[in-house]
Amino acid sequence: MNPLTRRHFLTASALAAAAGPLAAPAAAHAAPDDPAEPADLDADRYADRYADVLDLHGTPTRAYPGDNNPITVFADLGAWHAYALPRPTDPLGGFTGPLHLAQEYPWWLSDGLTRLRLTEQGKPLDLAAAGTPVLTALPGLLRQSYALGGGLALTLELRFAGNRTALLRARLANSGRTARTLGVSWTGTLLRPADGPQHDAPRLRAAEHGVEVDFARVRKTWDYLTDGTERFAVRHAQPVRVTVDGDTHRTELADTVRLSPGATRTLDWTESYTFTAAEYDRAAREAGTALRTPERIAAAGAARWAGYVARATEGVPADRRRTAVKCVQTLVTNWRSPAGRIRHDAVTPSLSNKWFSGVWAWDTWKQAVGTALFAPDLAADQIRAVFDHQIPAGSTDRPQDAGMVPDCVFYNDPSTGGGNWNERNSKPPLAAWAVWEVYRHGGDRAFLRELLPKLTAYQDWWYRTRDHLGEGLCEYGATVDPANAAPEDCRQAAAWESGMDNAPRFDTAGVVPNRDARGTLLGWSLTQRSVDLNAYLAADHRHLAAIAAELGDRPTADRLRARAGRIDAAIRDTMYDPADGWFHDTDLTTGARLTARGRGIEGAIPLWSGTADPAQARTVRALLLDPAEFGTPMPFPTVARSSPAFDPAGYWRGLAWLDQTYFAIEGLRRHGWHQDARAAVQRLLAAAEGLGGDGPVRENYDPLTGAGRNSTNFSWSAALLLPLLRQ
Repeated sequence: MNPLTRRHFLTASALAAAAGPLAAPAAAHAAPDDPAEPADLDADRYADRYADVLDLHGTPTRAYPGDNNPITVFADLGAWHAYALPRPTDPLGGFTGPLHLAQEYPWWLSDGLTRLRLTEQGKPLDLAAAGTPVLTALPGLLRQSYALGGGLALTLELRFAGNRTALLRARLANSGRTARTLGVSWTGTLLRPADGPQHDAPRLRAAEHGVEVDFARVRKTWDYLTDGTERFAVRHAQPVRVTVDGDTHRTELADTVRLSPGATRTLDWTESYTFTAAEYDRAAREAGTALRTPERIAAAGAARWAGYVARATEGVPADRRRTAVKCVQTLVTNWRSPAGRIRHDAVTPSLSNKWFSGVWAWDTWKQAVGTALFAPDLAADQIRAVFDHQIPAGSTDRPQDAGMVPDCVFYNDPSTGGGNWNERNSKPPLAAWAVWEVYRHGGDRAFLRELLPKLTAYQDWWYRTRDHLGEGLCEYGATVDPANAAPEDCRQAAAWESGMDNAPRFDTAGVVPNRDARGTLLGWSLTQRSVDLNAYLAADHRHLAAIAAELGDRPTADRLRARAGRIDAAIRDTMYDPADGWFHDTDLTTGARLTARGRGIEGAIPLWSGTADPAQARTVRALLLDPAEFGTPMPFPTVARSSPAFDPAGYWRGLAWLDQTYFAIEGLRRHGWHQDARAAVQRLLAAAEGLGGDGPVRENYDPLTGAGRNSTNFSWSAALLLPLLRQ
């Protein structure tokens, strides 16, 4: 499968027939006075328009990048290493990095491992002699341009040739009147971790075609994980001489470069990061191909990224297209290819965050919806990466959890020393929505056939283990797991299962055990039914119905739609409070609506799911637009301003998250309030820090000021901005 180029389309009529009550997409058209770029656009033709949509400049001073790396980096094709650009005042001549993932944790290997040095008649050339260099991030590559004086120019480019290998090129051009004879070398120094066994992990050594770094085995669960088989290899196309002195190398081109007037010369090398011996051998072949055919690699990368840009900007107004390309670049940099326990290409939440290089379920559902707009096959694979670890029927470890999708999976599972892998809870059931959206843009019916039984098993798991009263309404909960040893552990896991980890609606919740007819413990439920969970499940039924109908199973589609209608009715009848015009969680014992905790953004999900009736939708709309409630400058906070728990800096206690903003905006649109939806998008784009400039897409935002909070370069924010930009 190639996630880079294939794209299928469905007609609007086919979509309408397949979806039943689901809305078919409107045709997307570019603005007639500024059309979206054609798919065959060359990189240089959109360089100015999409140059530096993100600020990728910076140079680290230590190996550990911090919990939130202040330097935004670039990766592609699922590579596990990444790079940035120097600032003009930093050491020049090379690319910042690489940043590499020690299986689950990002570390800087160097501040610039292969900085190029030029000499003439034995004297070093100043790379900034004739002016400030131009250091630019473009879609799919990093570029540095230097004027060296006397008509001599140097251009450095970095792009990825595969999922383990970057291709770097240095082009020397002489437009002067005299010949130039240059010595060329590269130098770099490791940034060695300061503490612990990871301090001694990397070892620099000379190799046949360049330098390599070997890594010792280190198993620091919460900081640094290597198996002793990882390697970083620099391979040059031309013969070189290498000397290594401790953590520093000097790699010298064996022959001088002579440039006649008007002549050019290009020097190529690759940098590969691998985890295993088999990967090392494959990367050596990957690097060999890149060094033999660098022009073909460059052309293929330019064409692929031109396709990404054209599809991501289709139907997007001209003044929003740079933001759309920023979203694509964010998602592609967070793309990881199969390694360790990750079996398919996946998109992680953020390479910039120490803790976010795993694959979360509900992040994936949302990321896939946005990724499908420009790379449907990559979107499909990231869904597969989650379902690869669905608990199978007949599991000996978790027989009660057949069908469950774990919260998150990482390079390591517990058996290999991983601490981040989490099966103590699942995540909200948005998978069928994601699968359907990927199909709408990819058109692969085989993908629907592949996923339908997995989606059905996942839905069945919810009702088997999370419907405490057997009434057709579910609660968030916790699995039978060693980490869920005490009631508070279970309450925490249930809050995590909602995705809204510390939302005030869970502050005083308890848990109750769920058992089957034989008394076997199946898990725990919160002592409250959650409105968002059940609205998601209603939508899940409708999307499964659409999938079944598309595959020709009308009886199953009709049954699923009927069940969705019953869930809708139960939510409308029991969770909507006429006195305050909002949907709330309800007490599991009494059925009372839990209004004292204030309004939370989860009460708007029934608009998105199609659950609310027209009268209910009108009151929810009024509160969404009310500046004293959810109508803040940056829409929409996770907790209403009127709530006693509202905290504009609180993680899920007031910050605005773009997934919930997306659901609210799409809910308004679904009920016909298109102008309200457009106005909310405009407010979002105006208020959210950095979206209109070169700042990163953030995990969440202050609803009053729009200031970005927590992680930078956050995938689900980028993914769900993409469809909103088309509003």
